[in-house]
Amino acid sequence: MNKVYMDYAATTPLDQRVFEAMRPYFSENFGNPSSIHRYGQQAEAAIETAREKVAAVLNCSPGEIIFTSCGTESDNLAIRGAALAMREKKGANLLLTSRAEHHAVSKTAEQLEKYYQFQVEWLELDKFGVVNPAVVEKAINSSTAVVSVMYANNEIGSINPIAEIAEICRQRGVLFHTDAVQAAAYLPVDVSKLNVDMLSLGGHKFYGPKGVGALYVRKGTALIPSQTGGGQEFGLRAGTQNVPYIVGFAEALRLSAEEREARSAHVRPLRDRLIGSILEEIPDSRLTGHSELRLPQHASFVFKDVDGNLLLTLLDAAGFACSSGSACKTGNPEPSEVITSLGLSRDWGLGSLRITLGAASIPGEVAALLKALPELVQQTRALGRN
Repeated sequence: MNKVYMDYAATTPLDQRVFEAMRPYFSENFGNPSSIHRYGQQAEAAIETAREKVAAVLNCSPGEIIFTSCGTESDNLAIRGAALAMREKKGANLLLTSRAEHHAVSKTAEQLEKYYQFQVEWLELDKFGVVNPAVVEKAINSSTAVVSVMYANNEIGSINPIAEIAEICRQRGVLFHTDAVQAAAYLPVDVSKLNVDMLSLGGHKFYGPKGVGALYVRKGTALIPSQTGGGQEFGLRAGTQNVPYIVGFAEALRLSAEEREARSAHVRPLRDRLIGSILEEIPDSRLTGHSELRLPQHASFVFKDVDGNLLLTLLDAAGFACSSGSACKTGNPEPSEVITSLGLSRDWGLGSLRITLGAASIPGEVAALLKALPELVQQTRALGRN
């Protein structure tokens, strides 16, 4: 059989319409947007048009959009920049986040604690890997610099109550950041309704190019830039802007917002079929993440006494590209921090499988996977006992 791609949470293919929007800026309109001459003016105009397009989707001012190289950089700039600014401004020294965050958030928090003398408090998660607003309300205090809770989890698909958490932070005068990299393809990212101060995006999660992202920064939010140099991106992100990728990012986000309902309607029944069949047909299997408040394309599981990486190898040999939790965790023989945070024992935690669908997914591919997976799980268990 042909290879079946079921790892859309790791990355998505570039939409042909996005590529066509990008094409002129590789060769025809190639100017440096910081140059004064006409070539530079054309490039600068393309960036500002892209900024307006992104702002329209996020329902904010174009001046609140900072283009970056990826979602990871956006997370780094938001958390490190805001933490340092808040400590300088009011002596705040506490960061609140959770172990279910992407490493772009959690590792940044750990570095700030180790090298910059910040304190990190890891927010408690419920059994679905969700941060309850009451937990944030209890943890927040006058020394809190930044709270960061992701919109939707890349590994287990659960959706956090971002607007409620943001409201608590706003009432207490504390900056709130959300990593919306995984969420933006299927969930609304209206920052006025979410009530966030900062929001991170990455282009390749919604059929845009890799290597480009954006950070929404609410007007008046103080940030100390991580990357210094020229005055690009309102002085918050130095470096010559990647014009074709920024153009592609904006067009991909526009299409994502425009087609969100249709895309969700396409993948949700396929996801539900996966979840129902796998839990019914494979012994000692569990769904990870929330059963209802989860991304519409996202199905994730753990299987007892299964080596998740071995299962991925067998799936790949059978023609299926899936993931064992986060793409960044592939190859690690230990359960991920997200899986561990769910309270699962090691005999369950090692056997994680993430199946994520996309625009090109079809019922026949789901049926083929459901036919192959029970035997492959059984083979994995057998090999593990030998």
